[in-house]
Amino acid sequence: MSGPEGEQRTATGAGGGSPWSMFDPVPVPVAVTRGPQHELVYTNHLHRQVFGPRPLGVPLAQAFPEQKQQSYFALVDEVFRTGEPVRLAAAPSEYRSPHGFTKRYFTFSLSVLGMPDGGRGVLVVAVDVTEQVRSAERDRSTTEERLRALRRFENLVATGTQIVWVAAAKGGTIEPSPGWEHVTGQTWEEFRGDGWLDALHPQDREPMRAAWQQALDEVPDEFTYVYRLRTADGTYRHFHVRAVPVRDDDGRVLEWVGTCTDIERDWQEQRRKDVLAAAAALLAESTQPRTAFAALGDVIVPALADKCGIYLFTDPVDQLADGAGLTVERIAARTREGLPADPPRLGTEHIPDGSVFARAVRERRPVLTAFDPDTTPPGLVPPDTLPWLRSARAHSVAVVPVLIDGALAAIVDVFACGDRDPIGAADLALLHELLEQAHDPLRNIMEFQRTQRVALALQHSLLSRPPHYGDLHIVSRYLPSPAAAEVGGDWYDSFVLGDGALALVIGDVAGHDIAAAVNMSKMRNMLRSLAADREEPPGDIIRRLDRAAQLLEPDGSTATCALVRVEDAPDGGRQAYYSVAGHPPPLLVTPDGRTSFLTGATSPLLGLPVPDDWRVSAVQPLPAGSTLLLYTDGLVERPDEDIDDGLTRLARTAAGLAGTPLEAFCDTLVSCAAASGRDDVCLIAVRLPAPQH
Repeated sequence: MSGPEGEQRTATGAGGGSPWSMFDPVPVPVAVTRGPQHELVYTNHLHRQVFGPRPLGVPLAQAFPEQKQQSYFALVDEVFRTGEPVRLAAAPSEYRSPHGFTKRYFTFSLSVLGMPDGGRGVLVVAVDVTEQVRSAERDRSTTEERLRALRRFENLVATGTQIVWVAAAKGGTIEPSPGWEHVTGQTWEEFRGDGWLDALHPQDREPMRAAWQQALDEVPDEFTYVYRLRTADGTYRHFHVRAVPVRDDDGRVLEWVGTCTDIERDWQEQRRKDVLAAAAALLAESTQPRTAFAALGDVIVPALADKCGIYLFTDPVDQLADGAGLTVERIAARTREGLPADPPRLGTEHIPDGSVFARAVRERRPVLTAFDPDTTPPGLVPPDTLPWLRSARAHSVAVVPVLIDGALAAIVDVFACGDRDPIGAADLALLHELLEQAHDPLRNIMEFQRTQRVALALQHSLLSRPPHYGDLHIVSRYLPSPAAAEVGGDWYDSFVLGDGALALVIGDVAGHDIAAAVNMSKMRNMLRSLAADREEPPGDIIRRLDRAAQLLEPDGSTATCALVRVEDAPDGGRQAYYSVAGHPPPLLVTPDGRTSFLTGATSPLLGLPVPDDWRVSAVQPLPAGSTLLLYTDGLVERPDEDIDDGLTRLARTAAGLAGTPLEAFCDTLVSCAAASGRDDVCLIAVRLPAPQH
């Protein structure tokens, strides 16, 4: 090919296929190079008029051999290397033009420009300032117009941008945008001024108008925004808007140059990551199925829908078998702010067969349905939901069954209302992925809750009521930990021995799970058997208990225990014959409020290899009217506090309660612990009859 037009097509493709065709009408010479070798890939029509046709696809130095003696090529290297723009004012240039060898003055602006293939190049814009240099008196109007165009395109470094637009200093588009018309279908007459706002999603128009007006008033260096733009096929996609002000030499804003880039794919992926991360965080904090499902509702609305309901059921397949529909329990409902209030009707609901609910359950797959908001089918949703759907202008619903290990555990419905886009395949896929991600956490939560129910039932079955024993008053209390899933290894026991003495026991097995409850059961039963087997000091019983536990359960957990025999004393009163293994010491409270801890017979906790003679016993007289309290560490321990401080506080509180009835005495101690503690609280107390006067 020969001639400038032929050379241009050779490098960039014929006709309007050139990625640089936006520079064709620019009223100043423009050239584009590519790569570190600075291959010349484009010159606009005015450039070819001024500098003559230049071969494309060759290095800049080869295309302009007459410039080799000048340092301009070093500037191109610098801009490509650093990425920083350079402006060279009033530079002399000797070059071969269509009119022969010419010397003129140009202001060159060089900036990095992205290539369609992902590489980089340099954009060179030249403004002829020869007349300015030669005659300061000449009219500058033509040159200023060219400088204005230069500033506009210096700000336009928008590789891969689909839409370029220009707005007046105070807003309103002032030039046609072929890219905008291609994407949205709006004509220039529809687009000009503020007409472009009509192409935005209805929910985004006013927020964008307000943000754009703020930018026009405050004139930041850069304005950015993300909105949904209606495309020519009627669907909405997310676009990222970027605009910069173009200023004159005095800093006054002449106009705004902006770009709009389609970011729908990136936006969808980021939404997916945010939704899944939010769900994972909320599920990690949930310990019960109801709160876990409700947490999912907080993620679904408003990220994926305007409203959602979550329903539990036991065996819906059997319910559907007789054609009678579904009986479910709605446990959670969430509604986007700004919509009519959804009546908080949580509880049992009946859903007719033939509804999308029944279809989703029967087919065990998500079901998506769109409908006219004015004629919502009556059998589509639970009857109690129908009035709200019509008032909120709901128009689409997705119903997703939740399967846990293959069994239907719940069902989730989500609705789109009003101006919100109908629930689509992407929304349904993300909702399904969200519930799939929640499968393991939900299964673990449900299994954990089942385990805790079994363990708690086992534990409560072992915490039997104290026996009636003569003139002694016995009271016990148990308070599960608010932070330990409602089951632990704390236990108490009381029973009458063969010789007529009363046995009081308090213990704590390490752990807060079903294993702890099982070990607690073993310890309790073994201690009962050993205490009933023979009459011997409490220390000997604890020694045999420890030996038996280690022999039968060599890998078992550790435990603490305190055993007290309340028996007749030789002087006619009563005494406590006791032994403590690693447990907080029993507390004796006299009627006049004096307190003392029983520390005369202590030894290490059970489960540790210790010599037999370490398990000792001691005797403590029990004055008439006194109270003997056995308790677990949850009554005295607090986070970040030494246990001695807790024991001191217990003694002080108990002293103040010395004269209160034993039930009130125990209730007050438990309530004080519940207000600040994090562990189970277990106690058993016995009060001797008051002295006879």
